Amino acid sequence: MSDKLDQIRKQLDETDKKIIDALAKRQQLVREVSSFKIDEQKNIRDFQREEKLLNKITKLAREAGLDRYFAEQLFKDIIDHSVRFQTHTLVDYQNVKNDAKHVRVAYQGTEGAYSDLAATRHFEERYTEVHSVGYDTFRQAAKAVEEGKVDYAILPIENTTAGSISDTYDILGDGNLHIVGEEALRIIHCLLAIEEVSTDKIRRILSHPQAIAQCSNFLAKQHRCKVESYIDTAMAAKKVLEDGDLSQAAIAGAHAAEIYDLKILERDLANQPENFTRFVVVSTDPVEVDQQIPCKTSLLMVTSHDKGALIRCLNVIDEHDIRMTKLESRPKPNEPWKYQFYLDIEGNIANPDTRLALEELEQKASSLKILGSYPAQVGNGD
Repeated sequence: MSDKLDQIRKQLDETDKKIIDALAKRQQLVREVSSFKIDEQKNIRDFQREEKLLNKITKLAREAGLDRYFAEQLFKDIIDHSVRFQTHTLVDYQNVKNDAKHVRVAYQGTEGAYSDLAATRHFEERYTEVHSVGYDTFRQAAKAVEEGKVDYAILPIENTTAGSISDTYDILGDGNLHIVGEEALRIIHCLLAIEEVSTDKIRRILSHPQAIAQCSNFLAKQHRCKVESYIDTAMAAKKVLEDGDLSQAAIAGAHAAEIYDLKILERDLANQPENFTRFVVVSTDPVEVDQQIPCKTSLLMVTSHDKGALIRCLNVIDEHDIRMTKLESRPKPNEPWKYQFYLDIEGNIANPDTRLALEELEQKASSLKILGSYPAQVGNGD
């Protein structure tokens, strides 16, 4: 019986490899398609072809006895990935003048941190080599960009469980950096230890404050555990490895477990199963985005203290039929009881209608700063 199961599992492993090889071959063809579209100045998306492809996939799945919904969803993700790659390729072609093959990216944390993973995911298919550099704080990572030590920094800006990350908003408001991209990453928190011990043996759990907040329900049940904040999730994992203490664990990602050779005791610890962190990619120079690419523009706005001032500003956006995807108030630094507003809208400042709306908005507001106009991420980030 065991031999038969081993044979079946071996065939599964071989089939999985064939799937990965096929996806790699498809990605190479997508690269060729992307180069052709740039040379011929063709649009990235062909919605009629996408619809025909999904219909064909549904038919092939039915004929093969495969769940049609599963096959359709799988290929929707594959199409999203293809569009994402072609979008990045076109943006790089239109903005990177020196045909760079290497990129340097700053992030807060150490190797294995979620920010490190987000940087790798955002850039790895676009460059031959991605050199990620960890810093102790968000501001240090941003400063490294300003001083030319790195090309970009990737900073977390909001999480679906813990909310907005104020440090990043403050950095964007204070400095002269521009948002040039975004990356939504599904965060799967795991409990890591040096050996596979029972959870009730753990007495001390280390992690970043954001991860602790996102896993508060799980931690509330660990009555015998002392929870301690650490500079980031990956460094907490590294600390657990270095201490070699069986009663100690860290909350971090599976990526950190792989790097530091730790065992995963439990997975998916976050309060919300769909736990995503949105990162923004910042640079000293803004990026120009082709108008065929769906775009997001981030703004920092200060209004007067007159009655209805905010409503008058928001009405400008509504009158121009622009969709606002985020509105958040933040205290204005060094000015008690005064507030500024962060907005995300769907639109490209290269578009005349969007530009006109922002000009009118600037007249209504006390001040308006464009933090960046950049490609909106395709898909949900999972």
